[in-house]
Amino acid sequence: MSTQDAGALEQTKEGFSTEKFLETRTKAQEAVSKIAARVQVGMLEEDANTMVIATLQEMGSNTAFHKPYIRFGTNTVKTFGADSDQGIRLGEDDIFFIDVGPVWDGYEGDAGETFVTGNNPELKRCALDSKAIFQAIADKWKTEKYTGEQLYQFAGQMAKELGWELNLDLGGHRLGDFPSGEHYEGPLSEISFHPSPNRWMVEIHIRHPDHLFGAFYEDLLMGADAGKDEQIAIQQVPVDGVCGGY
Repeated sequence: MSTQDAGALEQTKEGFSTEKFLETRTKAQEAVSKIAARVQVGMLEEDANTMVIATLQEMGSNTAFHKPYIRFGTNTVKTFGADSDQGIRLGEDDIFFIDVGPVWDGYEGDAGETFVTGNNPELKRCALDSKAIFQAIADKWKTEKYTGEQLYQFAGQMAKELGWELNLDLGGHRLGDFPSGEHYEGPLSEISFHPSPNRWMVEIHIRHPDHLFGAFYEDLLMGADAGKDEQIAIQQVPVDGVCGGY
């Protein structure tokens, strides 16, 4: 890869406020939690996606830098931008993930997380491992000053060791004041320098190599102390419906 200009790729507009940007990060994560609380077993994925848009609008976001997604069951293996199979209902022992990219007051929010509805140990492990891989990447970024390329090489190897396939079509991206794509539209996985704090989203999308389910998690690379007290956990929604199949 040719030499990259880190200053240009990590640039923000005049007056950029890191405080407001981090507040937007928190708000996007709150949106994911609010959406997950409204998901019900037996719900059609199409209806859930309509609910996602309505929830973001209720929270004051009428602009997004990417289309929001919710994926149920077998659709969790689909990559970003791919159409879901229609007619998928959330089962009582199932998995789903949410990915939103709302904009508030000119700042981009981005959040993605996986949830389960039952007690299937492999579904739970998949959801947990997507978070664990993100945390390991964040640690490498902080302690060993990895480049974006190195971060995703490490992520791919860790996913393989855990028994998953990493979807490298989702390789992270810039985030900041809207539209941050004016500065860089490519993936973090192709960045040849050590990424600065509060500029880059790490995306982790893993899939089972033989069965039709996967998990997604993403968050911002933040300062040295950020997230040190957070627990790796998954959320579950109440069970009241039919079983999912893979």
